[in-house]
Amino acid sequence: MKALILSCNTGQGHNSVSGAISEALEKRGIAAQTADALAFVSEWASKTVCEWHVRLYRYFPKTSGRGYSFTELHPELFDDRSPIHQLLSFGVDSLYRYISDGGYEIVICPHVISAMMLTDMMRQYPEAKLRTCFIATDYTCSPMCDRSDLDLYFIPTASLIPEFKAIGVPEEKIVVTDGIPVKEKFYIKKEKAAAKRELGLPENCHHAVLMFGSMGCGQIPKLTGLILKMLPENCMITAVCGTNEAIHKKMLREFSEEYRVRILGFADDVPTLLDSADLFVTKPGGLSTAEASVKGVPMLLDNAVSGCEQYNLEFFCAAGAAVTAEGEENIARLCCELLVDQNRLKEMSEALKRTENAAAKIADALLSGFKPVGAPEKIENDFVYWRERCGLSQSEVSKIFGIPSGTLRNWETGRTEPPEYLKRLIIAELKRVERRISERRDTKGE
Repeated sequence: MKALILSCNTGQGHNSVSGAISEALEKRGIAAQTADALAFVSEWASKTVCEWHVRLYRYFPKTSGRGYSFTELHPELFDDRSPIHQLLSFGVDSLYRYISDGGYEIVICPHVISAMMLTDMMRQYPEAKLRTCFIATDYTCSPMCDRSDLDLYFIPTASLIPEFKAIGVPEEKIVVTDGIPVKEKFYIKKEKAAAKRELGLPENCHHAVLMFGSMGCGQIPKLTGLILKMLPENCMITAVCGTNEAIHKKMLREFSEEYRVRILGFADDVPTLLDSADLFVTKPGGLSTAEASVKGVPMLLDNAVSGCEQYNLEFFCAAGAAVTAEGEENIARLCCELLVDQNRLKEMSEALKRTENAAAKIADALLSGFKPVGAPEKIENDFVYWRERCGLSQSEVSKIFGIPSGTLRNWETGRTEPPEYLKRLIIAELKRVERRISERRDTKGE
């Protein structure tokens, strides 16, 4: 049995969740592969969306958050006839071929975009008997979730059940995981003193880790400078810049001589960093808060992006596991106060402790009661497949589209290939014809 994890290159969080699920499945003997959903539309689409997402997060985080809020208020942006939905539909045929060629029987979506694409694919290819699911990677029901129709919906807290039921997800499809999936290495706990020694820190220092996602979002240099002005004795900071080279260079220029600040680029050993931390200063991304939650590290959350991350902030603050403040100066002041308040940090840490492995729970629920029926049937030729689905002969298609019969015959036998844009247009029209035939059949049946 094989599983496909259909991620989306809009930040490292979704790929990290995919890695955690892959680990859990492979431990149960299921081969798992991760692919970028947008790449099935085109490599250009994947690259462009990824680049703009990174730019917005790094340089205009509030704009990114406002964009999310706008989509919440305008669900019509994702209707079947909307440009966004039409763009995603271009990837459906390629996705089906990838699944059938790869022999996949389970498809997992840790992003709402891939959930939409998979739903569309299952509607167009109803003979594909796949096991499908969506994994929520934030503490909210994201816009577009109502455009999906999959077998299971994994959510991080029971408090989200009403939201998912409100968009039409039956309760029997909802599984509460009590957290967002993280890799197994985060469940291996090192003693704080040992972790500090491993990182070259004094065992008895009060240590704050500043990390704003893999992309290095937020005002890390400004915040670091403000914290240093108020930092009590015997306190140290580790600032992680992620893949943001510009911030990394700026941090090195401004703070490389400051013994109380350790500056890292992309951190390879985040579990040890969190084990060493007395306080984690971060934006409330789904993965960042999930990793801290598993490690039991108190969080000071800077709502740098807002949008879906606002819901994560509200969840952890309400649980007593995190605190927040408005503006860098207030965050810096609160950071310095918390670092030396061991009783408060202990209370916050105890509110965070988790014992259940969310990725393992997802893998077990996916496999429970599932009887493999084999991968979807391979389609040798798209023209033949959709022509026959419509019940049309070659001559009828030739007349409808004005395609010379010899040309169509060559396309169907594989002797020649039409331009890709033309192929997509003709197949899209055949799909519309098939839908109309199906609708008429259903109407007569009623």
